[in-house]
Amino acid sequence: MKKLFIVVAVVAGLLCAGSAGAQTKIGYISVDNMVGLMPEVNRIDSMLNRYQVDSLNPEYASLLSRYQFKDSAWRDSTRTPVAVRKEIEKELPTMLYQLNNWDKIVDQLTQNKQNELLEPIYKKVYDAIKAVAKEKGYTHVFNKEAFLVAPEGDDMIAAVAAKLKVKLPPAGTRPGN
Repeated sequence: MKKLFIVVAVVAGLLCAGSAGAQTKIGYISVDNMVGLMPEVNRIDSMLNRYQVDSLNPEYASLLSRYQFKDSAWRDSTRTPVAVRKEIEKELPTMLYQLNNWDKIVDQLTQNKQNELLEPIYKKVYDAIKAVAKEKGYTHVFNKEAFLVAPEGDDMIAAVAAKLKVKLPPAGTRPGN
């Protein structure tokens, strides 16, 4: 009796899995490629350059100027009181570290700014992907880079581009092809 129950349970499980599998529709899209095709992305490079010129370069100049001032005050033992020299002595290593690693700091700040600027574009693309998936009956949508092999018919980039009113370049010239 116990064996019969197990066999019935396994068969029922397979039947349920088979019917659930028939309702599953899987699609995929390269989210980064779709974001790269968005017209707003073209302005981000110039915005990042402006950010570096207007914000980061003056910040570096200010840091360098403050460092030079404090360094000269620290070296001038005749005019700078001992207590002030000790306070400056604590600040100089941090400032020197920032100056020596400015390229890394700029890279990180620029990356943060880029992420901030791209966030609304990614949201727009994700919203369009969700809308297309719902319209076309996709139950699962994966990022294309997750697949080693995928059928051409389930690539959602054309449908999402149409939803966003973005013109796709010819198939051979699209990134990721």
